[in-house]
Amino acid sequence: MSMLRHIATVGGYTLASRLTGFARDILIAALVGAGPVADAFFVAFKFPNFFRRLSGEGAFTIAFVPMVSGLLTTQGREAALDFAQRTLAVMAVIMLGFLAVMEVIMPWAMHAIAPGFAADPAKFDLAVELSRITFPYLPLISFVALIGGLLNATDRFAAMAAAPILLNICLILSLFALVPYAETPGHALAWGVLIAGFGQFFFLLAAARRNGLPMRLVRPRLTPDLRKLFRLMLPAAVGAGVMQINLLVDVLLASLLPTGAISYLYYADRVNQLPLGVVGIAIGTALLPLLSRQVKAGEDAAALVSQNRALEVALLLTLPATAGLVVLAGPIVEVLFQRGAFTAADAQATGLALAAYALGLPAYVAVKVLAPGFYAREDTATPVKVAVAAMLANILVGVVLMQFIAHVGLALATAFSSWLNVALLGTILARRGGFAPDARLRGRAWRILLASLLMAGLLVAGLEVWAMSRGVEPVLRAALLAGLVASGALLYGIACQITGAARWGELKGMLRRKS
Repeated sequence: MSMLRHIATVGGYTLASRLTGFARDILIAALVGAGPVADAFFVAFKFPNFFRRLSGEGAFTIAFVPMVSGLLTTQGREAALDFAQRTLAVMAVIMLGFLAVMEVIMPWAMHAIAPGFAADPAKFDLAVELSRITFPYLPLISFVALIGGLLNATDRFAAMAAAPILLNICLILSLFALVPYAETPGHALAWGVLIAGFGQFFFLLAAARRNGLPMRLVRPRLTPDLRKLFRLMLPAAVGAGVMQINLLVDVLLASLLPTGAISYLYYADRVNQLPLGVVGIAIGTALLPLLSRQVKAGEDAAALVSQNRALEVALLLTLPATAGLVVLAGPIVEVLFQRGAFTAADAQATGLALAAYALGLPAYVAVKVLAPGFYAREDTATPVKVAVAAMLANILVGVVLMQFIAHVGLALATAFSSWLNVALLGTILARRGGFAPDARLRGRAWRILLASLLMAGLLVAGLEVWAMSRGVEPVLRAALLAGLVASGALLYGIACQITGAARWGELKGMLRRKS
C-alpha cells in the first residue's frame, strides 16, 4: 500500500472526526456561548489535551514508533509486541502518579495556565473543578497513543484515526443527556471527556487484539530499551509540541484580555484544525513509520523521495485551504457558530482569529513532514532547540501584537512562529543531507501557489454575493457558502490540471498502488 493510500486512510477518518467535532462545537456554541462557563471548560479541556499532544501524539509517538518499527524490521512481530507491553506497564505507573499529583495541585497549576482567571474567583474555581474532572483523560489517551503507535507501525492506521470520533460523540451525547442533571453545561461536558477516554481506550484494545497484537499487563521494569525510549521522549516533549505550546501561550495571554478572547481563539482553532488534522496529522502519521523503516534499512535515497512526495501532497492540499480560510473566514464562522448564545460580534471576532491562524496552516503541516526526518534517525534533540526558538518568538510577538489587535495578535504570532519553526527545521535537515527538494517538488510548488491564488480571486468576488445574502434564511446562507467552497475547489482542480500542479491520472495511480 502506498504512502498516499495511508494518508488517504488516516485523512478520511480524521475528516469524519473533524466533522463530528464541528457538530459538537456548534452545539457548545449554541448552548454555552463564549462566556465564563465556556472559557472555564475550554481551559479544562485544553489542559489535559496539551499534555496528551506532548506525551501521546507528540513525544511518545515520535520516540516509540521508530523503535517499534525497527524491532519489526530486525526482530519480528513478537519482539515488537513484547516491547509495547513492557512500555505500557511502565507508562501506567508514571501517568497514574502524574495524575495523582495534578489532582492535588490543580489550583496552583491553574494560576500557571490561566493567570487572568484569578481576577474572577468564581470562574477560577469553576476551571479548577472542571479540570479535575477532565484530567484523568490524559493517562487513558496516552495508553491509546501507545496501542495506536503499535498498530501504525504494522501499517494498521484505521483504528487510531477513528478513535477521536468517539470523543466527539461522547461530548455531543453529554450535552443532551447530562446537562439537565449537571450544575452547569461545563460540568456535563467535562464528564463527557472522561467517559470518552475510557471508550477510546477499550476501542483500541479491541482493535489491537483483532490484529493479533493483544496487550497484556506485565510487571513494570525499566529495562535498557525503555530507558532509551524515555531519553528520546524528553527532548521530543517540547520539539513535537511547539504548536501546542504556542496554543497554550495563547490561552495564558488571552486570559489577560476581556472575557471571550479564549473562546474566540478556541472556535477559530477548531475550524483551522480541519485541514490541519486531515492533512497534517495524516501525513505525519503515515510518513514516520515509512521513513523509520527506510532509514533503518539504509535506503537514504528512498527516504528523500518519500519526504519530497509528502511535502508535495502537503502543499497541494494546504495552500488552497489557506486561501479559502483567509477569504471565507467570516462566512464560515457565521454559518457554523452564529446562533443562540453566539452573537454576530462573537462571529466577527472569531473570524478574524481564524484568518490569522490560517496564514500559518502550510507551516503547521510542513512541520509534520520535516520533523519525522529527525525522529526517524532517533534525533529528538534538534527539534527541541528549534521549538524553543519558535516558542520564544511566539511569546514575544504575541505580547507585542495583543496590545494593538487583542486576540488576533495572538493568532498571528502563532502563525509566525510556525513559519520560523519550518524555516529552521528545513535548513538544519538539508545541511545534514536529510532533506533535498527535488526538481519535481520545486517545479510544482509555484504551480500549486498560482492555482491557489486563482481560486482566492474567485472567492473574493464571491464575497460580494455573500454580503447581499444577509437577512436570508440560515439554511440558504449555508447552501450559498457550500456553493462558494465547491466553486473554489472546482476552479482549483482545473487550474492544477492546466498549470501541471497535479495530474488526476497520476493521483489515481498513486492511490491504487499497493507498495
